[in-house]
Order: sequence, then structure tokens, then C-alpha cells
Amino acid sequence: MATFGQIIFGSMITLIVLFSAIIILILALSLSGNLSQVISTNTLPVANLGEDQLLSCFLSTKSQTAGLTDVSVTWDMKGLTGTVYRYQNGAPDLANQNSQFKGRTQLFLNALTTGNASLLLRGVTPSDEGEYTCSMSSSGGGGNINIYLRTAAFSAPTFQFTNGTLAAQATRWFPKPSVTWSNDGGLVLRGSTSFTSNSAGIFSVVSTLQSINVSDTYTCTIENDLVIAISKATVTDSSK
Repeated sequence: MATFGQIIFGSMITLIVLFSAIIILILALSLSGNLSQVISTNTLPVANLGEDQLLSCFLSTKSQTAGLTDVSVTWDMKGLTGTVYRYQNGAPDLANQNSQFKGRTQLFLNALTTGNASLLLRGVTPSDEGEYTCSMSSSGGGGNINIYLRTAAFSAPTFQFTNGTLAAQATRWFPKPSVTWSNDGGLVLRGSTSFTSNSAGIFSVVSTLQSINVSDTYTCTIENDLVIAISKATVTDSSK
């Protein structure tokens, strides 16, 4: 029986946000319309809890947008009193900003004259999930667009090989995911998966696969309704 001296992991993590086809369709329809309008490259973003998230919003025109003047931008959230962020009269106007977003939002002020009104939201929390409206007016036109932000927690797994068992551990997932193992030929393999959750409801995932073969590549797929993470591990025999 071969001795496994070490494992070399060739890991490829792909985070796939679902509904990308819908997003492309929405964007295509937006671009085919009026002379100038407000659009977004992603109207259904998924934010990783605790991390920063960019909400895309910019003015699309059939003429050059550089050098816009009289730019005014307001970000609102449906069902929320006050604004998420407001820019008018050449400066941020945060007097009516909702306390949930104080110190957590910013526009890229130097990019406003080119029509870029995207919002950076720092340290995403579950309460940030919801429908946002970006409204913009300027010398080159304006309009508004709705963006629905969804929140999740996701992380790529780390691998360990011990006594013929390959284990994958991912520390942050929400909603609760499912785990699938497969070999390099695409055959689904029988693994064993356990979940634990912390006080915030974030799941830690440990999944194991037994009867590992030397030089084979194994794929661990962790997914929920919002995100898919695909990682590969190749086990090698260092004694050769």
C-alpha cells in the first residue's frame, strides 16, 4: 500500500452568483433605450457578510459623459427612513442619512463627472439586504434604477489528508449549503458532511471523503441558493 507523505492541493475557487443571465438581459435592454439613462452592471448583487460591497450605478449616454456638471445623486433603501447617501450642490449631504449607514458609505467623488454614481457599502450586515434605488441627475441627463442586494456568507474550503481520508473545511456559510464530492471524471462520490452554527447563524462546514487514490483529483462543491464555491484537491505520493 502506497505511503502518502504529503498532499499537494491545486485549488481553484469559483464564486458564481446566480441569475447572471437575467442581469445581462436587463443590462442589454437598458442600453437599447433612451438617449441617456441610469443603469447598473449588476442589479442582483450578493454581498459577503462582513465584507465591503460595491453597488453599481452610472449614467449611460450615446454621447461623451466626461465633464458632467450639476450632478446630484441620491441612494435610498426601500422601507427605510432617511437616505443611504446623498450628494448635491457639489458636496455630500448627509444630514438626513439613516443611522444604519453612517460612516459606512461613500461615492467616488472624482468619478461623478464621468457619470459614475456607484456606492461603496462597508462591512455588510444582514440588515443591509433589500432594495436600493440610485437616482441621478446631471447636465447630461439622469434617471434611476433599482438594485436588490442579497446577503450571504461564503468561504473557500481548506483541505487536510489524514489516514486515507480527505477533509474539506469551510468556516463561513449562510444560508446553510449542501456539499457534493466528485472525481476528475465527474462521478459523484459519497462523502460525509457535518454542520455547526454560531450565535449569528453562520454555518461551519466539515466534509470528508474516504478511500482516496494516489494522484487523483477530487472536487468539492459547496453551494446554496446564492453562491457556488468549487475547489479541487490533488493527492500525491511524495515517496516516489
